Amino acid sequence: MKAIRYDEFEGPLRLVDVPDPTPTPDGVVVQVGASGLCRSDWHGWKGHDADVKLPHVPGHELAGTVLETGNRVRKWKRGDRITVPFSMGCGTCARCRAGDEHICDRYYQPGFTGWGSFAQYVALPYADGNLVRLPDSLAFTTAALLGCRFATAYRAVVGQGGTRPGEWVAVHGCGGVGLSATMIARALDARVIGVDIAVEKLALARSCGAEIVIDARETADVAGAIRELTGGGAHLSIDALGSPATCRNSILSLGKRGRHIQVGLLLADQSEPPVPMSHVIARELEIRGSHGLQAREYAGMLKLIATGRLDPAKLLGRRITLSQVGAELAGMDAFPGVGVTVAVLD
Repeated sequence: MKAIRYDEFEGPLRLVDVPDPTPTPDGVVVQVGASGLCRSDWHGWKGHDADVKLPHVPGHELAGTVLETGNRVRKWKRGDRITVPFSMGCGTCARCRAGDEHICDRYYQPGFTGWGSFAQYVALPYADGNLVRLPDSLAFTTAALLGCRFATAYRAVVGQGGTRPGEWVAVHGCGGVGLSATMIARALDARVIGVDIAVEKLALARSCGAEIVIDARETADVAGAIRELTGGGAHLSIDALGSPATCRNSILSLGKRGRHIQVGLLLADQSEPPVPMSHVIARELEIRGSHGLQAREYAGMLKLIATGRLDPAKLLGRRITLSQVGAELAGMDAFPGVGVTVAVLD
């Protein structure tokens, strides 16, 4: 099969021929229909993720068709249209038994712990507990957005954030996850404030349902502005970017007993940012991390899509071919463009 592979960190991302995968007894092989480009794949290529072993095929936001199944797979057959969470649970560890498959002790992440979906085919283990059936009406290009960006945002807004109608939700960073969070919060009848430094991303945030947008380059005190606009502070605030500044602004923008959700990754020398703990204590704030989404929780997200309250296709940006993925991925250090670039393979 054809796949994008790199043999060294920050090395060439080449389109090469590699052997076709075979399914594990509990797994499947999927013919990839579409795969989204995510900055997490760029981090893996840079050598920022200890799970990545060389040589490596990246890609983790995928949708496609089951091609082969292992002999222990009971729920899936050839021809089924599926997507999958980016963090797959084994189904048997203590965390999985508690219902937390997305933070499994033996998690599998295509494109990180194993070869990923920038390829014609991808092998996925733990199939019965992790694959998500797609309705025929949902195109692979749209479904590819669900596995990371929308799933991550849904967990942050609904699972960890507990968003309720009428609440103020501040979203710091209007990239793929931030815009997904904006759309999901609005679909739940929350009031959204989008924060970014790019005018075009703020415009897209407004089109995705943000009631108010704030240009952080032109606002000296972002958190203060949010507290003033909301009459005391947001109920929920999400750092969807991951930087010391956005983390701090998110916490400081909350009202009393507000919830801060950290989604964006802080890496290298930014991995332990200073936290305004006096504010956390005085206002009885909650600070929570958010990572992925259990496969069974996709039902709520798919229901919002089916009823027309949520339209992931709004975030579709450029469509590219598999041969274009290498150059596109290597250039993601610059946060280029708006919308999500998707490699189309079918």
